[in-house]
Formats: sequence, C-alpha cells, structure tokens
Amino acid sequence: MTEAVDVQNLKVVVFQLADKEYVIPVTHVQGIEKFTHITRVPKTPSYVKGVINLRGVVTPIIDLKKRLGLGESDLNESSRIIIITLEDMDVGVIVDSANDVLDIPTDSIEPQPEVVGGLEEDYIAGVAKLDRRLLILLHMNLVLNPIKSGV
Repeated sequence: MTEAVDVQNLKVVVFQLADKEYVIPVTHVQGIEKFTHITRVPKTPSYVKGVINLRGVVTPIIDLKKRLGLGESDLNESSRIIIITLEDMDVGVIVDSANDVLDIPTDSIEPQPEVVGGLEEDYIAGVAKLDRRLLILLHMNLVLNPIKSGV
C-alpha cells in the first residue's frame, strides 16, 4: 500500500517583510533561528550580511528585505533567520518575523498579478488568498540565484 500524498494543499512557512506576508514551501526550510551574530564577508553584495556558524556549518546570510528592494531590515526581538536548503546548499534569510506554518489549498494560488512592478516581481511565484490574508509565494531559486554562484 502506498502512502497518500496531499496534492490539494501546499504546506508553507509564513513570514513577514515590512507589512506583507510571504510564504515559502516547508520543503525548502531547514529551520528558523533567532537572530545571532553575523560575521561580515568583504566584497559581497550589500544584501549579503555575512556568514554564521550554524551547528558547525558556515551558512551565508542575506537580508531578504534588501534583496527584494524593500529597504533594510530593522533587527529586533521578532527578527528571525530562516534557513533554506536549495540544491544542497544552506542559506539563511533575515525576515521581520516568522508567523506560521499553514496548508494552502493549491487551487487558491494564483499567478503573480501583472501590476506588481519593481524588483520583487521577478521573485514572486504566485499569490494565495486565504480568508482575509494575501500570501505572496516566493520563487526561492530565483531569489537566491546570485548567492548560489557567488558566496
């Protein structure tokens, strides 16, 4: 007997950047960490904040807000680093807060609206409407693309 896979829902981690809620599939998320000391690395793009030693693994950290062209992150008690794994590489992204883990019905995910505009539009995989919430699904492969070839 094979295991039933839920193809009707996408399980995502919800996080806040500025006043918007973004989501990434939990399959990419290795963990959510409290903000910790970051060691700067010279000659990296401004959105690359440096590296941390996470349980013996040197992990690059980027300011996701700055990467998406939304300004610099204001670090505080609710700031988190979401550790994302893509193609066998771990990268940490700084977010304002990590709110929730949700199941989003896949039929509620719509393509990115044409009117978005700006740098972040290239990184949006879709938008989900859930009750009164608007959740922006990010294309983490594109968001982290220069990181994978650079740091």
